[in-house]
Amino acid sequence: MDNSVIRAMARWPNVPSVYGWMSLDRRGRWCLQGKPVLHRGAIGFMNRNYACTDRGLWYFQNGPQRVFVDLEYTPLVFTLDGSRNLLDHTGRPAGQVLEAWIDEEGNLLLMGERGIGLLCDRDLQSLADDFHYEDDSVCDEEGIASLLEGSAATSVHLNWYGQRIPIATIQRQRVAEEFGFEPRPRADDVDE
Repeated sequence: MDNSVIRAMARWPNVPSVYGWMSLDRRGRWCLQGKPVLHRGAIGFMNRNYACTDRGLWYFQNGPQRVFVDLEYTPLVFTLDGSRNLLDHTGRPAGQVLEAWIDEEGNLLLMGERGIGLLCDRDLQSLADDFHYEDDSVCDEEGIASLLEGSAATSVHLNWYGQRIPIATIQRQRVAEEFGFEPRPRADDVDE
């Protein structure tokens, strides 16, 4: 968190929080009242001051004020940089990928060291050759489709930097509950 934010929090400790005004879309873009934030300085400030409460409520600390973030899907959105390093939408490395899931829409969810995130759909094709069957042959579209239908005859895993990460299935509607975050924080959710 920025030092200026920490100082502002100490100076004005009782500023009311804001709800329903800021969101994070499924491509990792910050939005204010539904419109994407485009100013690089503002985006950098939001990225550096993005945090989570113990109760799974994600927020942007704007000086002394917490602005709770509505999440289109997950609290983190992962992208691949030019060297195939996995970064979250704030620019931080995801660290080791611990687990992976695919939902009924074909979205890939990854558990990084900071938590659960959605792989940006723009990067999904880049990982196509990293989906493998048990025998390490590359999984084709039919294999992914059978995984989504629950009829896969063999397991599928993600080959990621020498790791074999099994890919489980999950229903999108269960993701927030399963991973302990609130996609639409409201004042009733917060003990201020």
